[in-house]
Amino acid sequence: MSAGTLPSFDPRDPLGLDDLLDPEDLAVRDTMRQWAADRVLPHIADWYERGEVPGIRELARELGSLGALGMSLTGYGCAGASPIQYGLACLELEAADSGIRSLMSVQGSLSMYAIHRFGSEEQKQRWLPRMAAGEVIGCFGLTEPDHGSDPAGMRTYAKRDGSDWVLTGRKMWITNGSVAGVAVLWARTDEGIRGFVVPTDTPGFSAPDIKHKWSLRASVTSELVLDEVRLPADAVLPEVTGLRGPLSCLSHARYGIIWGSMGAARSAFESALEYAREREQFGRPIGGFQLTQAKLADMALELHKGVLLAHHLGRRLEAGRLRPEQVSFGKLNNVREAIEICRTARTILGANGISLEYPVMRHATNLESVLTYEGTVEMHQLVLGKALTGIDAFR
Repeated sequence: MSAGTLPSFDPRDPLGLDDLLDPEDLAVRDTMRQWAADRVLPHIADWYERGEVPGIRELARELGSLGALGMSLTGYGCAGASPIQYGLACLELEAADSGIRSLMSVQGSLSMYAIHRFGSEEQKQRWLPRMAAGEVIGCFGLTEPDHGSDPAGMRTYAKRDGSDWVLTGRKMWITNGSVAGVAVLWARTDEGIRGFVVPTDTPGFSAPDIKHKWSLRASVTSELVLDEVRLPADAVLPEVTGLRGPLSCLSHARYGIIWGSMGAARSAFESALEYAREREQFGRPIGGFQLTQAKLADMALELHKGVLLAHHLGRRLEAGRLRPEQVSFGKLNNVREAIEICRTARTILGANGISLEYPVMRHATNLESVLTYEGTVEMHQLVLGKALTGIDAFR
């Protein structure tokens, strides 16, 4: 190929990764990007500053109308999108804000995924079509006040009482909790850990919001309190017993984070790139100084390597070959690098980097939560360490 036929260099796609996408992929990406631009970006700084998302139920219905809720699931009103398309949707929503991507992820990859994979046909018919449409918001209760990385130690307990189940306990840091119409909850039983589908209007269920957050402020985060919540026998998820159930849900959600974190990183990088071209010091744009160019080059390297990793893992998922250890690889790398990109972008913006007029600090603080939830850095390091050495260092 002669030099004259080479495509032009695109600073926003320096590796030409768009060439990996087919027209359907591009349509999904562009649709989600436009929705976020219209419905989230004009308001997100205000939502973040106020610590609330007015009209969150309407946003959920709009995401449902776009096919974004449970989009990688099939049947029951779900879109049946490919893993790559789901990943692109996560990336575009998190480029707007991690809290908005969390709304979609918890709905589709945790609560809907659990019902779709482990639920009865009756549970699927009752809940999934309305959740796919955004008419019912779901939440997922695994983490507890004293048990996060070690869910096997959970204290929430479900006991049999005749043909009923009675749940008692607490769950913590639950996205969508106070706006959910249904909760998928995990509890110890005499038979092992079981999952339960719990309508949130059941007596004894309450979901007080967690206040005073400095991260994921544009997201509903709640505690779930279960005070002898009585459920019929058919509330239990029939197709799974043990931690395999919730951990498989988390693995599916972590895949979305691998993509989503690169959306936050992209937003920070593009803000820094634009700022470097326009901000003048010492008589010239700061993008013309070697140290600034070095920062931008390093940010671009890590951003687009992360997107390429997400693509690779998406193809493995599509082929049924994605292992949990590979998900840990992606989550550990991409979130960690996304935070570093945000921190570097902040230095390019100088004092302006801490202002909500720019998205960088908001993304950086959000990513501190993304770094922790669905597996801390340390837990993913130990997952990979065990895979590499064959030695379990967890206990």
